[in-house]
Amino acid sequence: MKVPDQIWRPPPAHVVLSSHEVHVWRASLDLTASRREGLLQYLSADELKRAERFHFAKDRARFIVGRGLLRAILSRYLNIDPSQLRFDCTAHGKPALAAGFSEAALSFNLSHSDELALYAIARSREIGIDLERIRYDRANVQIAQRFFSPREIMSLRGLPASRRSETFFQLWTRKEAYLKARGEGLSFPLEQCEVSAIRGEVATPMSLSGDSQKTSCWHIQDLFPGFGYAAAIVVEGGGWNLSCWQWSETA
Repeated sequence: MKVPDQIWRPPPAHVVLSSHEVHVWRASLDLTASRREGLLQYLSADELKRAERFHFAKDRARFIVGRGLLRAILSRYLNIDPSQLRFDCTAHGKPALAAGFSEAALSFNLSHSDELALYAIARSREIGIDLERIRYDRANVQIAQRFFSPREIMSLRGLPASRRSETFFQLWTRKEAYLKARGEGLSFPLEQCEVSAIRGEVATPMSLSGDSQKTSCWHIQDLFPGFGYAAAIVVEGGGWNLSCWQWSETA
């Protein structure tokens, strides 16, 4: 799969986020043991209990890193210690900062697949992000028939086999990011969210047959985190600029 040139830069020393910007952080979940131990100190008692429920050590380690990095990244915008952050969830389970941090008007969303994670941060607008490892054994027409529109299914069938899996996951991440942005979870039927006509490399307004008012306020853009992955971000409203940051152990 050819990956467009999307630059993932080291973050500046002082990260500033206006209401006209959206930041996406890319990070590996497979950090050194010493760095993982440092992130472990940020986690709440509830997060530590959740970590202990993982049967496999690798999954437990990635959960710890994923939550620790979320706290570390958000703390840079809020200028507080990562361990002081508190989280809440919407009625459909979308993660959000607790009410005590509402003055910052900061919204976030995250997604991870295997060893990679993406964190999207915005101010005064809702966002959703999805990341998937491209798995060639899962991108089949049977699954597409359950979740894709007739036009999307026809488009997939018309592609050569070499491109079908990549396109499947490209469409899938667009749909998932849209659902996460709206905060409705799987209560919204995926097959009604048609995303095959979207221009991927630039932010494009969404449109949904029979629901144009609700979808016209959302803009979607593909992300290219690396070979073998598909990703997309959906942002409420237009007029925003995207910056992509690469987290490192020294960030």
